[in-house]
Amino acid sequence: QVQLVESGGGLVQAGDSLRLSCAASGVTFSRPYMGWFRQAPGKEREFVATINQSGERTLNAESVKGRFTISRDNAKNTMYLQMNSLKPEDTAVYYCAAGLGGTSPLGYSYWGQGTQVTVSS
Repeated sequence: QVQLVESGGGLVQAGDSLRLSCAASGVTFSRPYMGWFRQAPGKEREFVATINQSGERTLNAESVKGRFTISRDNAKNTMYLQMNSLKPEDTAVYYCAAGLGGTSPLGYSYWGQGTQVTVSS
């Protein structure tokens, strides 16, 4: 059974940094694309970033370019999202996902339970 567990969320001030982690089990971690999505109250789930199997290719949403960095360590079965220069509009529940990749949630078969990120102004 595939399990994805996020950690690292919290309450920070605008301009601060956070690093989210996503630990995977029950899957050969090096095989799937991995991604981060987020969902704010009353809004649809939104693409944040994705990374290919080797970690050499990444894609970020325009809203986080230059501020967020996605990475993965296949030896540790863990994916990361380094978030710098956080803004109040980054406040959301952040989800990690594994699957075929892309910017749509439909491209991912497995999801974590989410971790809350709150950025105060």
